[in-house]
This record gives sequence, C-alpha cells and structure tokens, in this order.
Amino acid sequence: MKVTLEHEKENVVKMDITIPAKDAVDAYNNAVRKISQYVNIDGFRKGKAPRAVIERHVGVDRIKQEAIESLMPRAINQAVADNKLDIITQPYITDYKFNVGEDLTVVAKAELRPEVTLGKYKGLKLEVKDAVIEEDAMQKSLDRLLEQHSTQETVIDRPTKETDIAVIDFEGTCNGEKIQGGDAKNYPLDLAHSNFIPGFAEQIVGKNLNEEFDIKVTFPEEYHDEKLKGQAATFKIKINEIKERKLPELNDEFAQKVGPFKTVDDLKADIQKYLETQRERTNNQNSENEIFKAVIDASKVDIPQSMIDREAHSLREEYKNRLAAQGINWDALVKAQGEDHLLSGLSEDAVVRIKNSLVIDKIAKEEQIKLEQKDLEAKFAQIGVAYGLKPQDLIKQLGQNPEILASISQQAMNDKVRDFLMKNNTVEIK
Repeated sequence: MKVTLEHEKENVVKMDITIPAKDAVDAYNNAVRKISQYVNIDGFRKGKAPRAVIERHVGVDRIKQEAIESLMPRAINQAVADNKLDIITQPYITDYKFNVGEDLTVVAKAELRPEVTLGKYKGLKLEVKDAVIEEDAMQKSLDRLLEQHSTQETVIDRPTKETDIAVIDFEGTCNGEKIQGGDAKNYPLDLAHSNFIPGFAEQIVGKNLNEEFDIKVTFPEEYHDEKLKGQAATFKIKINEIKERKLPELNDEFAQKVGPFKTVDDLKADIQKYLETQRERTNNQNSENEIFKAVIDASKVDIPQSMIDREAHSLREEYKNRLAAQGINWDALVKAQGEDHLLSGLSEDAVVRIKNSLVIDKIAKEEQIKLEQKDLEAKFAQIGVAYGLKPQDLIKQLGQNPEILASISQQAMNDKVRDFLMKNNTVEIK
C-alpha cells in the first residue's frame, strides 16, 4: 500500500491511498461471494451464482462499494498509524478509482488536531484575593438554621407583615386578557423570599385576613414570555390565611436538637469550622482558576472554524437536554425569546472549551501525564455520589454510551493536569 499526504487549509489532511491490484481483486471477489449469500437469483441457490451473474444482477458499482467498505477501514487506520497522524475526526472518502485488475486509488480526508504552542506553565508566581469570611457570616448562619427549624402559626388579629406567609387567591390580567398561568387558589406566598414579579409581594404587606384588593405590577423587560415583556398587569388578590414564622430560641436545647452538640458554643464552633473550610476551599479553587487562566492566556492555538462549529452544536444540544430535564420545551422557548438570544455567545464558549481541552492535552503529552485505572475509578465514584449510583452501576450504564465515557475520561485527565499545575506553580493569598 502506498500513501501520499497533502496538508490542506483548516488542519485537513488529504490521504491519497493506493491499494495493489491483487489486494483490490481479492476484495472484489470476496464482495461478490458475500453479496451472493443474500440475493435471490432465479435458477441458483444462494451463494452459488457465478460472478458474472452477480455482476449483472446487482451491478458492478455495488460490488465495488462493498469491496471498498471492507478494505478501507484497515487501510486508512494503517495510513494514520504509519504517518503518526493525530486526527480528531473520523476519516471520510472523497473519491476513488476502481478498475478491476488495476491498482485501487482512494482519496480520504480527516481533520488533524490543531498545534498548540504552550507559554510558561511551570514556575509561575501569582496572587489571588483572600475569600475573607464576612463579619456577619456567623449570625447569618445561625439565622438560617433558626429559620429552617421555625414553625408557622396562623394569625387573625393583625395585617400581614413582610416576614409572613400569606395564603392567597390571585388572578392576573394584561391588556384586558387573562394571563395564561397567572392564577392560583390558596397559594402560600413567602413575602420575605418571593420570586414573583418585582413589587408583587410588597403590595400584599399590610393587608388583612379575607381582604380583597387589586395590585398593579410591570413585567420585567427580560421576561421569558414575549407578550408580557415590559407590560403592565393587574392582579386580583384575596387573603385567605396569614401565617407567622415562630423562630426557636437559640439555646443549648436547640443546639442539642440540630446536631451532636451540647451547648450553643459547640454549635458556633462547628459553624466557624465550616466557614473556615469554605474559605479554604474557595481560595484553592480561585488559585487553581488563576493558574489555569494564566496558562491558557499564554498558550497559542489556531482553531479551525469546522471544529468551533461542531463544538457549538454540541453545546447547543447539551443546553437543550438540560432544559428538557427541567421540563422546558425548546421550541416554545425559541418562539418566546428567539434562538439568536438563547444561543448568543455559543461560539465564544465553544472556542474557550476547545482551547482549554487542547492545552490540557498538550501539557499531559509534554509531561507524560497518563490516566490510570485508579483515576477513572475515583471519577466514577465522584459522579456516582452526585447521582446516587454505585460506581459499578454507573460504569454499566456508561458502557452503552461511549461519548459520555470519553467525556468522563477527559474530565479525569483535566483533574490530573490541574493538580500538576497547582503543584508546579505558586499562588499567594492576599
């Protein structure tokens, strides 16, 4: 077999492959025998029809196609291996010349991995800002804990306060039309933590039990429903019930109730330890990100547009799948917000992801960082915990999806390279 390479634009390599006539003829005859096993020809049993009869029945071109499909995978793989081509797309045939009895010539193309020029990635000295613990962090943590263990008591002798839960009926209209999905009965609205339209919850404060009234609000300009963006709306409200939060007393009895603590001081010590751990974790994450950003910024790579387009398409599908998992219909969202708006910045995100991946692979190659079985097992265990699956069950599921398995392998390699960068660079916390 003879192979001639020609490098084209956008990292595409063209392979002119010549298969000797004898090998081509053998492949052609094998294709005839294979086809004869499943075609029905009057007067012949399957597999017994002569070559000339098979050629007349199915056509010479069909037989040539079968022969090429049997020959080329091994031939192309050999061409790639012999020439040490680092390809990132499956090779595809663009042309061939096949006359039985002569050499078979095939033109195949594939996309090569872009060349990465690394800048300095070891011995860097960087600074990051300390993720200091806010002065009121302890009090906020205690307040949240008390709120989590609060009870609700119905009140009938006063108007609603901004810390209450109001059980309401509401019905909204906009431009004289009822708002689709804009009504409910006995809806418990937390007035202190409402995610309703701005101004909605605030206008319910100070109202009495069984009171009926109207409130006026304006939908935000970035609201997902095109018909309601920036529009004024009116909601009819009825207060059915007012509930007041009752916080427990912060004492030793409460501390014993919420954890393995004897006193409030024990509880506070545990919270302080958690805050310090979070601070350290944030500083480590920020340090890692700062190093990686410096390494990426110092590296150079020309990414072909075809690669960006594929990655952008992949990101688009990931986005659609995430929305589907949340019960959001893609087509309805596109109709409401427009596809350009939803996918803005997708190409830029694709470039970032591609460059990150290429630089990581380059560093791994330069430093001979290789994935080991224990690395993959650790990654499987980490993902298994996140999804509540045993590692063996996760591996079984992933075995049916090679693309996801490859993605997890890449994540594991990312972790190893990032660990390498953390050990070989210095970050000062300021």
